[in-house]
Amino acid sequence: QKGFTLIELMIVVAIIGILAAVAIPAYQDYIAKAQATEAFSLLDGLKTPIAEAISQDSTAGCSSPAGAVTGGKYLATIGFTAAGGPPITSCQLLATYNAANVSAKVSAQTVSILYDVTAGSWVCTTSLPAAVKPKAC
Repeated sequence: QKGFTLIELMIVVAIIGILAAVAIPAYQDYIAKAQATEAFSLLDGLKTPIAEAISQDSTAGCSSPAGAVTGGKYLATIGFTAAGGPPITSCQLLATYNAANVSAKVSAQTVSILYDVTAGSWVCTTSLPAAVKPKAC
C-alpha cells in the first residue's frame, strides 16, 4: 500500500488548523505594532527642530519645521499646539491615526508628546492599547 490514510490526513489538517488559529492573532498584533510605530518615528524626528526653534524664538517656535513630514501611510495628521506665552511654556505635538485602512487597534487613536520648555523634557501619552504602544511611551 502506498499513500496516506484518511485518518493521517485529517490529523495533519487539524494540526495546521490549530497552528493557524494561534498564528493569525499574533500576526495581527504584529501588524498593529508596526503601524503604531509610524507616529513615534515621525514625532521623534520633530523633537530636535521644535526644541531648537523654541530656544531661538520663545514666542513662535511651536510649529511645523520647514520640510517636515506631518502625515504618513497610517497617520492622518500631526498638529502643533503651543501653551502659555509669550513666551511659550509648552508645545504639544498630537499625531492622529487614520480611521480607515489601518488595524482596528490603531484606528483613530492618538499619540501626543508634550515639550515642557522650563524643564526641557518631553512627555509621551497615547490612547493606543497597552499591547500595541511602545514601552518608551
